[in-house]
Amino acid sequence: MELWYTEQHTDYVRFSIKVDKQLYAGQSDFQRIDIFNSKEFGKFLTLDGLMMLTEKDEFIYHEMITHIPMATNPNIKNVLVIGAGDGGTVRELTRYSTIEKIDMVEIDEQVVAVCKEYLPQTACKLDDPRVNLFFQDGLKFVRTKENEYDLIIVDSTDPFGPGEGLFTKEFYGNCFKALKEDGILVNQHENPYYASYAKSMGRAHKRIEELFPMCRVYQAHIPTYPSGHWLFGFASKKYDPLRSDTAAWNSLNIKTKYYNTDIHTGCFALPSYVKELLVNDNE
Repeated sequence: MELWYTEQHTDYVRFSIKVDKQLYAGQSDFQRIDIFNSKEFGKFLTLDGLMMLTEKDEFIYHEMITHIPMATNPNIKNVLVIGAGDGGTVRELTRYSTIEKIDMVEIDEQVVAVCKEYLPQTACKLDDPRVNLFFQDGLKFVRTKENEYDLIIVDSTDPFGPGEGLFTKEFYGNCFKALKEDGILVNQHENPYYASYAKSMGRAHKRIEELFPMCRVYQAHIPTYPSGHWLFGFASKKYDPLRSDTAAWNSLNIKTKYYNTDIHTGCFALPSYVKELLVNDNE
């Protein structure tokens, strides 16, 4: 008997991976959590039936959501990560000895426990002494912060269910307040190719652009995400990522599999249809 994991990307498109076996199935207070094993992508995590990461391609997402802001401002010391229960974003951040504190806020403690057991590739640095884990609602957590962080990374699920509140105008406003005067906000920005995702992307971009003087969008190719084309939002009170001193990042000699300083510049060069979506959704 063949077992296949199938995710519905639209009413007319489905994506499937052949599964060797299911390693974990559970229901937390917030969502269904599953871990599967596959020959092509290794172990992978789904939440409420939606792909979060695979062992084979997770490095692309986690490198791009962390190294872009870190190369833009090498002096980042205090970081807030919202979501990111798999630990991959924290793993990349801990590679910087200059970072002094990483506060990670994840609403679902069970996700972290499951990833520590089944996905040590991503969860391997959650016990770093600089990491403080908070199991609570990121929206409520950030309300209490002001002028505290150099960088906020919103590594959230899609804008429904547990992640819905992390796409609101109130949330982005609270992030702005929680950042220092030169702070950076980076968030996963959905994909622009399928209409339902593109609508969420445009709405999030508009809300962020209303708050931050510097607001850009960049992209990466992630094979197991819907359409394979994924966007990230970069917003800052001061820094333009296209005017950063990437030589300083190269001097750190951090070994990466996807990110490099050529991609740092190139990933902000967006296809014409994406540019049009961003403009149209802001009219």
